[in-house]
Amino acid sequence: MKAIFVTAAGGPEVLQLREAVTPQISGAHEVLVRLHAAGVNPVDTKLRTKNGYHPSAHPYIPGCDGAGVVEAAGDAVTRVKPGDAVFFCHGGIGGAPGNYAEYAVLHEDYCALKPARLGMTEAAALPLVLITAWEALFERAHLQPGETVLIHAAAGGVGHVAVQLAKERGARVFATVSSTDKAAFVKTLGADLAIDYKQQDFVEAVLHHTQGKGADVVFDTVGGETFAKSFDATKVYGRVATLLAPTCDAAQWSVARQRNLIIAYTLMLTPMFYGMHDALVAQRSILETGAHLIETGKLEISVGRVLPLAQAADAHRLIESGHSTGKIVLATA
Repeated sequence: MKAIFVTAAGGPEVLQLREAVTPQISGAHEVLVRLHAAGVNPVDTKLRTKNGYHPSAHPYIPGCDGAGVVEAAGDAVTRVKPGDAVFFCHGGIGGAPGNYAEYAVLHEDYCALKPARLGMTEAAALPLVLITAWEALFERAHLQPGETVLIHAAAGGVGHVAVQLAKERGARVFATVSSTDKAAFVKTLGADLAIDYKQQDFVEAVLHHTQGKGADVVFDTVGGETFAKSFDATKVYGRVATLLAPTCDAAQWSVARQRNLIIAYTLMLTPMFYGMHDALVAQRSILETGAHLIETGKLEISVGRVLPLAQAADAHRLIESGHSTGKIVLATA
């Protein structure tokens, strides 16, 4: 089969298309999936530059998100069967092979049936961002109906899904964006307020629209100064969920302490890294919930660009430009 390999830590040029041995089922509960598409995520670019979670694994096949058709199944598989269309988040962090490839093998418990309303491209774009947004909003920040949530980079891959999940939960959604086009986009997804942070200070905007109280929850997908500034936009006794490692100084942390904020990390790759089977099954359950929302018209996934597998390096350059809207996907079939 053809696959993209990360050959060393470095820039997009270290991604190389090579021939690889097609993976084979080795366990009774495993399935072989003929991949049709692989989602591209910012974490893929970060792992490429930092040796991945398993540096000794070079070269390795990246890509956590995949969608395709089950081609073969182990003797004990009961959840799916050959011919089923599935989507999943598995592999790609330097341990198990990822999905920038034509085939993948994984445990049956980690894949969900693809929503009929989605094509393979859209299905491959969904898993990581859906799980990330769900865990951040509902399992880490415990967002409740009627609360106000501020979602940063709301037009991005994780952000645009988070907007929809929050609205479906009954929250009031404030969204930061970087252009008028992105503001219009997030409004179509249900955002109550779109804040162009290049034109307006988002802290001032949030305080103005909450009568000075701040948002109950902030979902930070940007990090850095955006994360630190968010403390002032968060209600006293509020919650901040972040995807990034904080870089705040002592004065900034003192604001969080004075406001008695709960700061929660969200890294949805943790169960995969530690091999936590039950947690991975729970993440599959999130995919199944998302599939139901898709089928009932309550959730959609935006795909900004689709590139052939051989152009994985270009996909990474687009991600790293920071200006993409929606998801970038590689066509693997």
